[in-house]
Amino acid sequence: MSTTKTKSRTRKKKAAYTQEQVMQWYEQALMIRRFEEKAGQLYMQGKFRGFCHLYIGQEAVAVGIEGAIRPDDYVITAYRDHGGALVRGVTPNACMAELYGKATGCSKGKGGSMHFFSKEHNFMGGHGIVGGQIPLGAGIAFGSKYKGGDNVTVCLMGDGATRQGALHEAFNLAMLWELPVIFVIENNAYAMGTSVERTSNVTELHKLGLSYDMPSVSVDAMSTFEVYDAMTAAVEHARSGKGPMLMEMKTYRYRGHSMSDPMKYRTRDELNEFKDRDPIVGLKLYLLENDMATEEQLKEIDTQIKATVAESVTFAEQSPYPDVSALYEDVYVGDYPYIMD
Repeated sequence: MSTTKTKSRTRKKKAAYTQEQVMQWYEQALMIRRFEEKAGQLYMQGKFRGFCHLYIGQEAVAVGIEGAIRPDDYVITAYRDHGGALVRGVTPNACMAELYGKATGCSKGKGGSMHFFSKEHNFMGGHGIVGGQIPLGAGIAFGSKYKGGDNVTVCLMGDGATRQGALHEAFNLAMLWELPVIFVIENNAYAMGTSVERTSNVTELHKLGLSYDMPSVSVDAMSTFEVYDAMTAAVEHARSGKGPMLMEMKTYRYRGHSMSDPMKYRTRDELNEFKDRDPIVGLKLYLLENDMATEEQLKEIDTQIKATVAESVTFAEQSPYPDVSALYEDVYVGDYPYIMD
């Protein structure tokens, strides 16, 4: 999609959103982008190890969802989790320190890139097992309903996770018990490196919910506006007691599956086509065309965000590693009298 078409799309939305909303979305999306760019740079420099899955290109999903939910709602996701943690309110310092495996990280340095977590912000992870978070998301929603609250759970997964059997078990129970959960497929087209077309006869992934009579929609997730609008409707549906929804967010990651991915399975033309629809550019155009911000203001925001990310690196590098004794903390130990010594 060309820049001209993108501009046309933003004009149609004129006056639909407030300056405060769009400015917040722009800052959140730009924070994710700059954080991830720095994380990728640091990883290549050997500053931290393990796996590292960047969210660059998919910012509209995290930002649009966060704009439509409440702080007391729950979010659970897979291992491409940096963006989700940042928009939930986990600080760049805590996120960067976790990448470094430091005690000041959001998971106390024990989780690393794939296992960000914050009970304070109702960010329930970051899960490294493909599809493992899907039944957990249904369980969190069950807990909310059991307690009589109106909290909604957003359970995100990649397109590759839709091949897991646990998805079908979770979908079945979620519909049976009318759980307040919104299942979100972040369809970035390639799973680990294999296209959706090569892994399933069902390429329109939102249709996976139809066999359970689960309301399902497909969303242009290169647009924060589209994500926000669709998620607002889904949240109203789930919070009002009507049960779950399935949302297929059609997005795209600009970088590889992980830092070791050479990306030989796609063309440069395909990548550029999606970059022409960049979610941050869409937000920027909306702000400028509706006289909500100037180029100078947006440049200053970018400068401030880069400085914040740089500070998070300093914080992480100066933070201590967990003490060896921390191996025995945060581990559940049950009292089982039937287990013999």
